[in-house]
This record gives sequence, structure tokens and C-alpha cells, in this order.
Amino acid sequence: MTKLGQFGFHLPFNLVANNPAIYRDESRLMVVHKDSGKIEHRTFKNIVEYFDSEDTIIVNDSKVFPARLYGIKEKTGADIEVFLLRELNKDVLLWDVIVNPARKVRIGNKLIFGKEGEDMLVAEVIDNTTSKGRTIRFYQDGSYEDFKKTLYKLGTTPLPKYMKREPLMEDAENYQTIFANKAGSIAAPAAGIHFSKEVLKWFEIKNINIAKVTLHIGLASFRGIEVEDLSKHKMESENFHISSDSVSIINQAIKKNKRICAIGTTTLRAVESSVSTTNQLLPVEGWTEKFIFPPYDFKIANSLISNFHAPKSPFYISAMAFGGMKLIKEAYNIAIKEKYRFMDYGDVMLII
Repeated sequence: MTKLGQFGFHLPFNLVANNPAIYRDESRLMVVHKDSGKIEHRTFKNIVEYFDSEDTIIVNDSKVFPARLYGIKEKTGADIEVFLLRELNKDVLLWDVIVNPARKVRIGNKLIFGKEGEDMLVAEVIDNTTSKGRTIRFYQDGSYEDFKKTLYKLGTTPLPKYMKREPLMEDAENYQTIFANKAGSIAAPAAGIHFSKEVLKWFEIKNINIAKVTLHIGLASFRGIEVEDLSKHKMESENFHISSDSVSIINQAIKKNKRICAIGTTTLRAVESSVSTTNQLLPVEGWTEKFIFPPYDFKIANSLISNFHAPKSPFYISAMAFGGMKLIKEAYNIAIKEKYRFMDYGDVMLII
């Protein structure tokens, strides 16, 4: 039995990155070699040195949307925060959300965002889903496009709470990957943040393929794991899509025995959620609840780029499954000793 307690470690608070690197590709890069156990210390812009012609990287092209709204209750004027999780019904503007403080928000309450005469949205609480979860319906006289435009004006970049600061204007760009295209995530696919136009140009020159998948990051990777036996942990569903074009690129790389690198554990979850009986990738559009923990037999990717993550988090547990528990634990100990930066705006690891 794989136990949650095996994935604990002490993360010094001063190593948690509250701001991004000045230049995306200047983050520190730790290269971990699975076969030899060798560990190198590089800079992310050196990443191209570890790939050859016709190797393939798989990226998550999901885009973070401004998911955090601040408003008031209609009758009392009490301040409330609403965190948009996912759109349930486009036609009636129904959303799954988390509210804070939850005890003040009940079914039937009207919530107001923005100011009358300016950009403003009104929503009604329709249902309770969890202790802090609610279903709300927005009211909008205009078109769906008008609603989305107002929502994006009023919403703020959903920086993780551990950053303990309000989002800045530049976070709207910094907290996105260069691949971001399809809105739907409440957090950035962090491993992709380090890629710059310059790095991608080097990949193009070396004839390294890029395959795009989409996995909209929701609460699945952020809810605390409350069971000691990891086989009993249930991940929340996250929407994902893998196109036939991407499948063709990746399966060709498998056939040629090339290096296939998943950029982030969310990408890893996506591709491992759609594998054929012959260990080929399949096109898919749907939902995944896959939780990757040791021991796990990976079918698609043979290398992984991942940020340094929090103890006992699904991100860290998945990286341990991929690189081997002993080796990745050693790598994390070295990262702490060498003062690598952790979490979404932090430094990065390549496991090959």
C-alpha cells in the first residue's frame, strides 16, 4: 500500500516563489537522469540540449481565465468572494463556484459584482454543492459574448492563495504559458510557464515536435488528500481533449522510439487517460479522474518537465511516480539545500 505519509517533507516558506522569474527561460533547471541518478544544475534556456530531431514535447494549451470575483450580497452589502470553477450551462449562465465566507451565502441570495452604471453582473445562488461550493446563475440582458466580456473585466487572475498578495496587471500575462489558447483553467500549467519564444525557436531549428493537448485545471489537483491509502483517493473530474493531429504526432514518436516529454503533470494525466490496449494514444474529448501515484507503469511519455511542488500534493506524488520515489526525494532535498524556488512561479525539473 502506498501511503500519503511517504510524500511529506519540510518546505521552507522562503523558497515559495511569489513572483515569476524576470525572463521566463531564466528559471533554474534541475536535470534528473533516471538511469544513472545523475543530477545537473542548469538554466531552463539550456533545455533544448536534451532533445534531438523528431523528439516530441507534449504541452497543455489550456488558458487561465480571471476566475476570482469580488462582490457583495444584495441585501446586506456584506463582502463576498466567488471563485469560478467551471461553466455548467452556457445557455442559462450556470456556474459551479466556491464562495467565501460560505456561511453567509445561502440559496436564494443575490450577489452583485461591479457597480451600477458601469460593468456589473448579478447572480443568484441556486444550490449548495459542498461546504463552500455553490451553483450560481448569472443574469445578463445582452449576448453571451457581452457576458464573457464583463466577466473578464470584473474577474482577477486567480493567483494561488499561498502567494499572499493581490494579483498585479502583469500577472494576467505572466500566469499563462506561451501555449495558452483555450480558456478554462483556474491555475496555470506551471511547467509550461518557462518556455519562451526563443526556446521554441531553438526547438523548431532542431526539428523537435510540439503536440498540444488540453486539460482544464480545476480543483482536482488542489484539494487536500484526506486518506492515508492513496488507492482510495478520488480525484475530481477535469475536462480534457486530445486531437487526432496531436495523437498522430505522439504515436509517430512512440513508433520511432523517440524522446516524448510531457510538460507538466497535468499533461501527463491527460495522455495517460487515453491509452489503447496496444499502448498507443487515442483521440478523446471528455473528463478524467486519473490519479497517478507510485507504482505506475507509464505508457506514453518517457520524460517529464515539472515544477517543484508542495509536499503531499498530487503534483509531487505524480513526479515521484515518474522519476522513482528515492531519486525524486533526493532531488527535492537537493533543491531545498540549493535554494531552488518552489511552486507555480518557481524553478523546474527535467526527469529523463
